[in-house]
Amino acid sequence: MNATLSPVSAQKVRRKASTRRNRDRAGSHLPPVQTQETHDAALHAIRAILKGRTSYDAFPVSFRLIVLDTKLNVKKALQCLLLNGVVSAPLWNSEKSKFAGMLTVLDIIHLIQYYYHTANYDTAAADVETFRLESLRDIEKSLGVATPPMLREHPNSTLYDAAKLLIQTHARRLPLLDNDTETGHEVIVSVLTQYRLLKFISINCTKEIQQLHLSLRKLKIGTYVSQTPPSELPEGHNPYWPIATATVNTPVFDVVHMFSERAISAVPIIDDEGVVVNLYETVDVITLVRLGAYQSLDLTISEALTQRSPDFPGVVICTASDSLGTLLQLIKKRRVHRLVVVEGEEEEKKGGKKGRLLGIITLSDVLRYVIGEIGIGELAESSQETPSDPVPPEEATPV
Repeated sequence: MNATLSPVSAQKVRRKASTRRNRDRAGSHLPPVQTQETHDAALHAIRAILKGRTSYDAFPVSFRLIVLDTKLNVKKALQCLLLNGVVSAPLWNSEKSKFAGMLTVLDIIHLIQYYYHTANYDTAAADVETFRLESLRDIEKSLGVATPPMLREHPNSTLYDAAKLLIQTHARRLPLLDNDTETGHEVIVSVLTQYRLLKFISINCTKEIQQLHLSLRKLKIGTYVSQTPPSELPEGHNPYWPIATATVNTPVFDVVHMFSERAISAVPIIDDEGVVVNLYETVDVITLVRLGAYQSLDLTISEALTQRSPDFPGVVICTASDSLGTLLQLIKKRRVHRLVVVEGEEEEKKGGKKGRLLGIITLSDVLRYVIGEIGIGELAESSQETPSDPVPPEEATPV
């Protein structure tokens, strides 16, 4: 499996005992006393920092902004995204000189699904040459999927307010708009993503992150497999509900349907025992479309993965025993969009299967917990509860 193991695994290596006596432990990064109170205090401190900083403060030193005109056809827009290594971009209505929403990979997924059901390959290939971005919302209506909200925020808004808006609207990115003082027209300044916001926290709240020592199991961050025994599930029911899964033999379009219907961006690929062997993402589908391989949607996942970009970063996995602090430290080191929670040594000792799918943690899940949509301490559980307890439906978050 092309996987990246949790950084916690590196901490399990035995070290030689020190031969020096009475050595001072001042170099330790762990808090002297690890309690629920220290954890809660760290969350309060992080929120206070976000309330005192603006969205401008989260901007990288150097960045580029891709803005697409709504009159642009979909094929050219898609090429622009891929050539610049981005998966979304603000839309601009040049006729009205105003912001017109966001183009995301999910919009392209909806378009693929629409053509797959309503036209043959030749028709789809011809239409994509002329189909304009301004018509994407009509596709959403025909499919019966929700139209994304027209979110926006001013760059001078606090990071805390921006984060709350992302949480409340279930959005992954927030356009930042200002007004030109001379013309009065809107100006797209940048886009604040969940990843950028969490990376800001990981860089600027180092001391507080070291206090976030409680495990993901205890905090219930993420969506986890239901504990309903397989024998009690109806025939044909997904035993890993509410998580969408696929196997290497699943047709690509079946997964595309999952992306569109459930508004998710990745599906774990598991074997017969539920062990995670890979991850199929919306970007993988876009790669097929970029190659003009619309007919490739009938390929199996196994066949489609052979066309995956060689720079695919791998599947980032963790266990329910990992801490929130460790997760945030990982975000500081590399670009992470989700983590697949799998059974580890602790579950294996109880009769489980190491590597078996246990849950999914998205950046939305992490941000929601850190910002505090749910009160501090309310998610702390007794040690008797297991890591695979199902997350209530209202807490389940799309990947």
